[in-house]
Amino acid sequence: MNVKTPITEKDIYNMHAGEIVYISGIIYTGRDAAHKRLVETLDRGEKLPLDFNGQVIYYVGPTPAKPGRPIGSCGPTSSYRMDAYSTRLMKEGLKVMIGKGDRSDAFIQDMIKEKGVYLQAVGGAGALLSRKVKTSEVVLYHDLGAEAIYKLEVEDFPAIVTYDIHGGNLIVDEVKKYQTKPLEQ
Repeated sequence: MNVKTPITEKDIYNMHAGEIVYISGIIYTGRDAAHKRLVETLDRGEKLPLDFNGQVIYYVGPTPAKPGRPIGSCGPTSSYRMDAYSTRLMKEGLKVMIGKGDRSDAFIQDMIKEKGVYLQAVGGAGALLSRKVKTSEVVLYHDLGAEAIYKLEVEDFPAIVTYDIHGGNLIVDEVKKYQTKPLEQ
């Protein structure tokens, strides 16, 4: 499935666990330190410095770019560290998150309720994923270095739908496929 940002409700509805999605357009990066600052902004009653409606956030802390490249290696980081912050951001319009690994049951339930999706990028393939990035610029929290929020322009950035709004759960579904029945006694 090919999608362009900003992501629409129809795009999200059409994403199903196990499908590969190729994203083109603008995506944002953010890890735990940036997520913490965003939620602290909300806790103070302030407006977020970025409108997340229709946007994608990629859990990554890119390495420095080599000469002539917009970004260095940009492989996903473990997503569970964002679980404490994700629900608040989903309530502010964030509906598409890309990372690595599984998420908590509470996050999954909140994600379904907020009509969001969680995608995974291939861990260990950061150098290859960086080839899908056309431009990169820090837009928020410069002092966080690699954990700052970057605005990336991507073309055909690959990710796999892991949890969808329909209750699909790639991790659980795939484990079930390969479980064996207990031996009868």
